[in-house]
Amino acid sequence: MYSNGYIFRYAAILVIVAAALLSLAAMLLKPYQDKNIAIEKMGGILASAKVEGVETANTIKAFNQFVVEELVVDKDGNAEPYKDGKMEDGPAFKIDMKKELYKMSKGNAYHLPVYVVNKDGETIYILPLRGTGLWGPIWGNIALKDDFNTIIGVTFDHKGETPGLGAEITTSAFKDQFVGKKIFHDDGSFMSVMVVKGGAKKLPEDMQIHGVDAISGGTITSNGVNDMIHDVLTVYLPFIQKNRKQ
Repeated sequence: MYSNGYIFRYAAILVIVAAALLSLAAMLLKPYQDKNIAIEKMGGILASAKVEGVETANTIKAFNQFVVEELVVDKDGNAEPYKDGKMEDGPAFKIDMKKELYKMSKGNAYHLPVYVVNKDGETIYILPLRGTGLWGPIWGNIALKDDFNTIIGVTFDHKGETPGLGAEITTSAFKDQFVGKKIFHDDGSFMSVMVVKGGAKKLPEDMQIHGVDAISGGTITSNGVNDMIHDVLTVYLPFIQKNRKQ
């Protein structure tokens, strides 16, 4: 029979060894995890600009091929460019949108990333997005033509929205609605894009260019996407207004 002291010591040693092995594994795997996160981020940026043929194996190469410039934008819309180096090493790519938007909410100085893509001679500006869905954070990208008004494409992702309902924001059926929509009205006023419960056709005819259909049964997530696009584009508005073609 083993004494209680022996059993406790044995168990404690096992726990310490297991914890040490888990910590070691986490440290060894972190560089690979960080790389996978970066590749996923690059893929989302390129997908919003409708860059085709991008797979995990060639994402970094494609990112450096199509992203010709990165911009770090301040609250007044001033942009600091980066284009002489690997784009995944650029200061814009290292910006944490969650932290910067939190700084903005507290009235502190903040900086936002913009990615400039050249695809078939067309210049496209990609603005990252971040907001809140039903069960947690949602995020994505919105790609604009060089008129800073017409949407080329969008990507959305989420942490835990309901499958078959809010999680439908990641589907082509939802995202493709945004292509060709406008974020400014004809009179120059900022409109964003409205995610409309019951369908964009409920809007007046001259407003339908600013609307898409909400997800049936996913009202809260749809509202989250609506608010995310409006709120983040509003933060980017000084930069957009400085650069947009009337």
